[in-house]
Amino acid sequence: MAFSESAQVPGDGAEGAPYGGGASGGPKRVRTRHFQKAKQDGVKIVGLTSYDFLSAQVFDRAGIDFLLVGDSAGNTVFGYDTTLPVTVEELIPLTRGVARAVQRALVVADLPFGSYEVNAREAVHTAIRFMKETGAHAVKLEGGERSTEQIRHIVEAGIPVMGHVGFTPQSEHGLGGHVIQGRGEAGAEQLLRDALAVQEAGAFAVVLEMVPSDAAKAVTEALTIPTLSVGAGPHCDGQLLVWSDWAGMTTGRIPRFVKQYAQLAQTLEQAARDFRSDVESGVYPAPEHEYE
Repeated sequence: MAFSESAQVPGDGAEGAPYGGGASGGPKRVRTRHFQKAKQDGVKIVGLTSYDFLSAQVFDRAGIDFLLVGDSAGNTVFGYDTTLPVTVEELIPLTRGVARAVQRALVVADLPFGSYEVNAREAVHTAIRFMKETGAHAVKLEGGERSTEQIRHIVEAGIPVMGHVGFTPQSEHGLGGHVIQGRGEAGAEQLLRDALAVQEAGAFAVVLEMVPSDAAKAVTEALTIPTLSVGAGPHCDGQLLVWSDWAGMTTGRIPRFVKQYAQLAQTLEQAARDFRSDVESGVYPAPEHEYE
């Protein structure tokens, strides 16, 4: 489990509703303050994406520290070629399902492309929608220096923000495709400026995606908030993966940085073939499956 007892802070206990009526005695809820304590104590933070109630329950039981309802749902749930078409209305019900499933993990809602870029007012409005309508505990948005005003205003509204720099999928056309960021002296300097800007704006953590390991290490050492690697090497304070890549549900090419811990697509396909065979042959349903 990533957040060990050393990552807990004074005052942590079984937390119910603040004004009574809530259940107590369950798992200790992961809070944003635990991210800071984990960095200080050298405790690795573990995150996965999740888009539904059932997978979120499984990951929560496994002790995953935070679940990101990512705009990667555009690819994994809706079948889009990119994350750009994803809307707030599509992500809100997914986030609601994940938030209802967890007892311990921190749930982070991804703000989709076009929902926060225009100005800080729009960003705050979108963040408030996710917090009120889904039960999420924090939001994530992309961009370093260019997004500091949005981050600052969302944080001032009382909503925790996770930043995202390096390769930012919502900007893939501007970046020229899926291109590694932070390479070379100029790239590394820009990456550091972006990460520091996100920290100064008030984010509690920042995702570093598709950047060289050495550059990510330098950023991690320079920041006081935790860094979360998505293909940024082992020196970050935590790791985040898209669950369908990690579990072998993705049938196409997966990124180099992904380690697959299961082959669920193969398992499900074989199960479906077995089911079809049993139905066609009359083996299923058997007498034990019938009601008397």
